[in-house]
Amino acid sequence: MTVIYFVRHAHSHFTADEYNRPLSDKGFEDRDRVTNLFKNKIIHTIYSSPYNRAVQTVEGIAQEHKLQINTIDSLKERILSTETILDFDAAIRQVWSHPNFAFEGGESNEIAMQRAITTLQNIILAHPNDNIVIGTHGNVMALLMQYFDPKYDFSFWKKLSMPDVYQLTFQHLVLRDVQRIWQE
Repeated sequence: MTVIYFVRHAHSHFTADEYNRPLSDKGFEDRDRVTNLFKNKIIHTIYSSPYNRAVQTVEGIAQEHKLQINTIDSLKERILSTETILDFDAAIRQVWSHPNFAFEGGESNEIAMQRAITTLQNIILAHPNDNIVIGTHGNVMALLMQYFDPKYDFSFWKKLSMPDVYQLTFQHLVLRDVQRIWQE
C-alpha cells in the first residue's frame, strides 16, 4: 500500500501573487501543529505545489524527517481566471457545477483534475509502499479525490479547513481508504 498525506496549506493572506503568498501568523502557528501531527509517522518523501504557502506548510515535516521538498508545478492550485473575479463564491460554484467550464485564462475542473491526476499517479507508481506527504491546495486536492470518488465535490471542498490533512491509502492506483487526520 502507498499512503498519500494531502496537506492543504495553512491560512495565508490573499495577494494576487499566487507563487509567493506567504502564510499568515495563524498559518505559521498551524504549520507547527501540522508538523507535530507527523512527528511519529514514517515519511519517505515530500512533494508540494510550488506556491510558497503550500511549501511553508510542509517545511516543518521536511525538517523533522530530514527530507527535501520536491516541488512540482502541476500540483499548484487551479487557475480560476486571469481576469478579476468580482464574486468568488459564484465563480467557484459555476466551475464546480459545470466541470468543463472555464473562465477567461482559467482552468475547468476537468483540466485542473487531469493536470494534477497524472502527477499523482506518477508519484504513487514511483513510490510503491511508501508514505508520502503532498503540500497542496483545497481545489486541486478535492479534484484529485473526486477523480477516485465523486462524493468529494463542491460541498466537500467548502468544508475543508486551512490547514487540513487527509490520509489516502492506495493499492497500486486503486484508492482503498480515506481518513481525515487533522483535528481543528
